[in-house]
Amino acid sequence: MTKRFYAAFMLGMAAATSISFAPPAAAMPVFDSANYSQNLLTAARTLQQINQQITSLQNEAQMLVNMDKHLRRVDFPELEALKGNLLEVVELMKQGDSIGFDAAAMEARLGALFPRDLRLGDRAGQVADAKARLDAAMASFRQSMAVQSQIVANVREDAKVLADLAARSNGAEGSLQVAQATNQLLALAAKQQLQLQSMMAAEYRAASLDRARAAQSAAEARARTKRFLGDGKAYTPQPR
Repeated sequence: MTKRFYAAFMLGMAAATSISFAPPAAAMPVFDSANYSQNLLTAARTLQQINQQITSLQNEAQMLVNMDKHLRRVDFPELEALKGNLLEVVELMKQGDSIGFDAAAMEARLGALFPRDLRLGDRAGQVADAKARLDAAMASFRQSMAVQSQIVANVREDAKVLADLAARSNGAEGSLQVAQATNQLLALAAKQQLQLQSMMAAEYRAASLDRARAAQSAAEARARTKRFLGDGKAYTPQPR
């Protein structure tokens, strides 16, 4: 009986030991939908922030490109040619033997050509004065024609410059180029306006001088006629 009890006891212990040290069964996986949704939302927000940063960097890059475009200059090589044309007209206005445009010098020259006191008794002096006035009038007309010829030549060049400036204005990329092209067109217009004023000044001066010459000649003719006629009586009867 003792041996049988001992054998049963050992078998029970062995069974208990095998049960105690048996490996646990594998756990079943559990899907947490709330946690998954939270992780997905976090990933979406992170991706959105990255996209916003990329867009911001692209905008900054485009802004730098636009800044470079707006600050890009446009050359104006025709400016020196425009200045040269104006200087040529100015030099023509200074040349010649006609009356100049300086106020003080013009007043002195007019006083010499058109004296208030007519020299009726000095025939040689009258002829010299008339010749001087005629020479001054002719010189003024020659100067006016020279200025007109130079301006016409400049206008031919201005037509090409205008075409270049118009093309440059149409192809302007930034605000600075647009402003510069506009200023260049205004410079061309101002140059043409100055040329027109110079031509008108030369033309009006020549016409005024010719009218003054004609008026002086008419005044001298009237004075000579009056002197020749005297009191209008060819015969004065003598008392007896």
